[in-house]
Amino acid sequence: MPETLVPSRTLAMSESEAVVGRPAQFAPFAIGTLKAAERHPELVVLTADLGKYTDVHDFRHKYPQRFFNVGMAEQALVMAAAGLSKTGKVAYCTTYGTFATRRAYDFLAIACAHSDENVKMFAGNPGLASGYGGTHQANEDLGLMRAIPNMTVLDPCDATEMAQIAEMAVDIPGTVYSRLLRANVPVVFDPATHRVRIGKGHVVAGGSDVGFVSTGSMTERVIDAQRELAAGGIASSLFHTASIKPFDAAGLVEFAASVKRLVVCENHVASGGLASLVIDALYEAGQHRPLLKIAIPDQFTECGSHAYLLDKYGLSKARIVERVTAWLA
Repeated sequence: MPETLVPSRTLAMSESEAVVGRPAQFAPFAIGTLKAAERHPELVVLTADLGKYTDVHDFRHKYPQRFFNVGMAEQALVMAAAGLSKTGKVAYCTTYGTFATRRAYDFLAIACAHSDENVKMFAGNPGLASGYGGTHQANEDLGLMRAIPNMTVLDPCDATEMAQIAEMAVDIPGTVYSRLLRANVPVVFDPATHRVRIGKGHVVAGGSDVGFVSTGSMTERVIDAQRELAAGGIASSLFHTASIKPFDAAGLVEFAASVKRLVVCENHVASGGLASLVIDALYEAGQHRPLLKIAIPDQFTECGSHAYLLDKYGLSKARIVERVTAWLA
């Protein structure tokens, strides 16, 4: 762990659970943001009274004159960021995804994206990452954000992608919405070889029985499910994308042509997110593949531990294996 990182925090419900079976990186968002800040003195960080829960303390300690806490006021957070952008700053904002989208949606759309402002919103507790129920689970944020013109929308898989997105966001023109992975985050992709590419997917070939298409934290569970399915004789490949908008439609269509069936996995409701992008891309290309959606159901989800919620709503490794096996049978 770099010496600049200070792992002192109050744990949220799901954060109290250890990462099992993989190495983890503490606060990858902070690592990437600090690297970007060294190159860009115009980078500032704002939060809506959630510094402890969004890994911005290290930036505040190193650059106190470039850090702003606006209090529990997400609309003010976005408007302050838009104003700072107009003065030549690049504004990184942090809050929870539910607050960024449900409370400040119009402000992100009009004050930021409409004017191509350099505002980068990093939104914590994506999907079922939070155990605090429908008030804190951003299950529909990707669909809402990708509907806004001029908006780049990103959903990182792991610590590697989170750190890279935090470092590169300063150089992405205009307004960015990225889901935020915080605290101890699993390392799924090798940081020495893996690179997030805006508008491009990442293909891991393996077999043509099933083609998985996934984004965000679901990619980790898909990779684990693939191993179990392979042991049962089901060979699969993977198309992972952290880039929701722009989306690699051409790459997806090429990938779909190499497999017999598709399974779309996302930590998001099935409507408006990755599954919708996949279906649109296939339809526009005139290509048909049997398709299974594994996503959060169309309901307000309940409170509980991370493992409990993933299993209850069908997003755990075991439930992915169960559903895919039954579908193929």
